[in-house]
Amino acid sequence: MALNTASEVISFARKLEEDSAGLYETLAERWPAAEETWLSFARENRKNIVQVERTYYGVISDALEGCFAFNLDADGYTFPAGLPEKTGYSDALGQAVAMEEKIIRFYSEAAEQSKSLMADVPRAFALIARKREGRIAALQSLPDR
Repeated sequence: MALNTASEVISFARKLEEDSAGLYETLAERWPAAEETWLSFARENRKNIVQVERTYYGVISDALEGCFAFNLDADGYTFPAGLPEKTGYSDALGQAVAMEEKIIRFYSEAAEQSKSLMADVPRAFALIARKREGRIAALQSLPDR
């Protein structure tokens, strides 16, 4: 699915954040030893939604929506929203890392494509991408179970 307008990209960002929050909440239920880590990621995802939407609505205009600022293919950033029942801990961590890498790529590419038309929205996208990069290190530092 092609994402061309700012509202399409913002809506897709919301979906990525909600789906990844759901995965982290599932991880918290299955592996409570790292529950606080998982739930802190889910809470941060919800803050990311607020940050992006607040920034977007602060600068939105009909002219911006008509500019088709983006040329992104949503299919390149999607990931399985759930966690299969028999997934082991190591595989779940691998899925979380792969998910984060896709989301980082989405935010980075969206920031790059929109920086010539906007200032605030690409800055918010880039900030979220940087914050999520720290998650990969945090995920990789979790001990195997």
